[in-house]
Amino acid sequence: MDAFFASVEQRDHPEWRGKPVIVGAGPHERGVVSTCSYEARRFGVHSAMPSRTAYALCPNGIFVPPRMQAYQEVSDTAFEVFSHYSPFVEGVSVDEAFLDVTGTVHLFGDMRTLAERLRTEIKSKCGVTCSVGLAPNRLLAKIASEQNKPDGLFIMPFETNAIRAFLAPKPVKILWGVGKKTADILSRYGYLTCADIQNADHRFLERILGDAAAESIRNHSLGIDNSPFPSEEAEEKSVSREHTFAEDETDRETVRQTLLRLVEEVGFRFRKEQRWARTGKLKLRDAAFNTITRQARFELPARDDITFRHLMLDLFDKEWPPNRRRAVRLVGFGVTDITDSPEDPQPSLFGPSPLAEQMKKRERLAAALDALHVRRN
Repeated sequence: MDAFFASVEQRDHPEWRGKPVIVGAGPHERGVVSTCSYEARRFGVHSAMPSRTAYALCPNGIFVPPRMQAYQEVSDTAFEVFSHYSPFVEGVSVDEAFLDVTGTVHLFGDMRTLAERLRTEIKSKCGVTCSVGLAPNRLLAKIASEQNKPDGLFIMPFETNAIRAFLAPKPVKILWGVGKKTADILSRYGYLTCADIQNADHRFLERILGDAAAESIRNHSLGIDNSPFPSEEAEEKSVSREHTFAEDETDRETVRQTLLRLVEEVGFRFRKEQRWARTGKLKLRDAAFNTITRQARFELPARDDITFRHLMLDLFDKEWPPNRRRAVRLVGFGVTDITDSPEDPQPSLFGPSPLAEQMKKRERLAAALDALHVRRN
């Protein structure tokens, strides 16, 4: 979705269309920009920038606080549209998803027709635009989707040599796994473009980046991404959402708030079926593709946002305490170890345990909020 939060604000406030809209902290508050309209980006404003800096660059910008409920409602509509084009939809964040259209493209004639119909339906039902990239894998689809923003469509080459030639002149920072720190290291040794990585001595890359990162970045420079797409069977085993920041994110509170939003997305999606999860997982990944995964079991199988949120925050606080400095490129939350019924391992002679009763109250609250969500759509 294009400048998603800002686009929703411009949709709901027609007088702001064509003007620089900046969603996030106020211009004189300590906080950052969540996202901004393309009009604001012309002034140099971008996500994760301190709002005070954004104000200095764009003093006439319209600063608005995030309305996560409104954005989630538009996102839910968009994901419903996505399901019209493929049964396999992998949500990356509230405004981004990968679709595997391998088995459905023939229903629409060809890839371009499918993509154009999807873009038209998103605009009609959501009131905002999206950009689509068509490619043989996730990495290339992500790169393709950035080529003709906003409201654009780009079809990536599918032949190996053509993919390599397309990527060759692109800066290394477009590749997954190349954040600011890694880009600085590569630049120091003269590796500025994908072609530089394609032609690099692999042993030297391993020496300066480490074995895993060197192999991953070299494969990506060639357009190789072998990660499997989730199937329906895999979807039943876990439910998760991830968010990739445009740049390395060092602000702990920004990461924390992003994870809280992901918890809500996971909860709403998880409760579409009658099931409970025994385990919650936190994922943090830096620009060099070093990934930390932490997990813990719920006291009882859970399906409500409050329980999910408590576990996520506990894992997050242990992994990133307030006094620690770190940078992340991707964060994720998910639930797994799924069961089709709740459990109360310590029932009393007088009925369910207090914990089980508390869980039921939380589930009723979650169900009420979900129903409100659906009615608003």
